[in-house]
Amino acid sequence: MKKAILATKVGMTQIFNEDGALTPVTVLQAGPCVVTQVKTVEKDGYSAVQVGFGEKREKLVNKPEKGQFDKAGVSCRRYVREFKFENAEEYTVAQEIKADIFAAGDKVDATAISKGKGFQGAIKRLGQHRGPMAHGSKFHRHQGSNGACSDPSKVFKGKGMPGHMGSKRITIQNLEVVRVDVENNLLLVKGAVPGPKKSLVTIKETVKAGK
Repeated sequence: MKKAILATKVGMTQIFNEDGALTPVTVLQAGPCVVTQVKTVEKDGYSAVQVGFGEKREKLVNKPEKGQFDKAGVSCRRYVREFKFENAEEYTVAQEIKADIFAAGDKVDATAISKGKGFQGAIKRLGQHRGPMAHGSKFHRHQGSNGACSDPSKVFKGKGMPGHMGSKRITIQNLEVVRVDVENNLLLVKGAVPGPKKSLVTIKETVKAGK
């Protein structure tokens, strides 16, 4: 991996391409990110670049974090993440990473925490069928048979049950960058990206390039 950036989700819209076709896109506020630390094999045992994104008030940062930001000579950041770049040694502390590292036509992977739906039944959570909705029916939105009393006389592991839905780490692969607004650090990515508005999204060059 050579390119990656942290972004926040602005929302979705539609744009027209050169052929006049309508394309749904997700707008991402990508960066600017600042390099807070460069990790090396000699010192840390592996090669990586640590970046910070989003401003954070100084009084909300604890002493160890503030010491790290002061050492790097950068302002306090809300999010701090590491990327294992192949060319990590080419980066320097306090260097800015902006949306212009990507170009229209690039393929990327987007990772974020999906929207939380709370506790949901098996129909909404797993797409299971409901029972008849007539008055005589005693079975409407239950998850169905869990295990017959005679055989197999148990509930198998993995049985679809009601439970907590959403709020999981999701990665959507091979999304296309439709447009890059360098001035405003915006990325327009074709299709949907996980998570609600204002959530943190990690954008990396795709691992399935050319497939």
